[in-house]
Amino acid sequence: MKFILDIIKGMFIGVANIIPGVSGGTMAVSMGIYDKVVSSINGLTRQFKKSFVTLLPIVIGMAAGIGIFSFIIPHCLDKYAFQTCMCFCGLILGGVPELFLNTNKAFKKEEKKIGPFHILAFAIFLAIAVWMALASPESKGADSINTSFASILIMLGLGIIASATMVVPGISGSLILMMLGYYSGVVGTVKNFIVALKNFDKTALLHDIALLVPFGIGCILGFLLISKLITWLFKKCESVTYCAIIALVLASPFAIFMKMENASFDAVSIIVGVVLLVAGTVFTYLFGKKTKSK
Repeated sequence: MKFILDIIKGMFIGVANIIPGVSGGTMAVSMGIYDKVVSSINGLTRQFKKSFVTLLPIVIGMAAGIGIFSFIIPHCLDKYAFQTCMCFCGLILGGVPELFLNTNKAFKKEEKKIGPFHILAFAIFLAIAVWMALASPESKGADSINTSFASILIMLGLGIIASATMVVPGISGSLILMMLGYYSGVVGTVKNFIVALKNFDKTALLHDIALLVPFGIGCILGFLLISKLITWLFKKCESVTYCAIIALVLASPFAIFMKMENASFDAVSIIVGVVLLVAGTVFTYLFGKKTKSK
């Protein structure tokens, strides 16, 4: 049962990673598995079996979420942008109470009260998140990437950058890719790979694998590097780190709506959006509590 629940959580994180403005790290926080994911990634070199078993269902869910919803989410954002954004805001906000609870525990454990460093961390990371939201990428990039040595190196670098931002709550990896001009190229490659796999097109499969493998290797490297930093921060200054995470999470809804396009605001759309916001909030809150108890 726990394995299936972790797959579901991983799917939400995977879906979040393909929506510009939405952070996979934030979704991991909202799902109540952020600490577990970071510590498990960091522990791969020391406790491989334990960390692998912990990460396996989450990674399976992420892969399924990215693979399946790379077709669905672009359609939803194009046809039902407001409702989709409201739903994801609800999914994020539902995890905020648990985040505040963990922050309060950190303050008690350190026997501290809010001080200048906590305020400074909150302000700096809130500013970073807002700046990221206001940034306007000029191009979403081409829908496909050619296989060349340069492209393979670029995909490796993109994997490192994207995965690093996925681990940090509030920073959208897909938005970073969009700002660099490779968002559509990476998502298009994933979609083309799934279509080629379905049709068993060997030529197309080899082309896509040649790009996705270095991207995957880059993701692993990025995860390992940034997770060690996050783990170190939690050990040395847990309450300050939580203040920074709170700033990034609270700025996420702003980032989501700043990147919203093709939105319609008729009465029905607004009502449906509000319902999805409430439903998403309640779902994440109750789902987090239920799975935490298990």
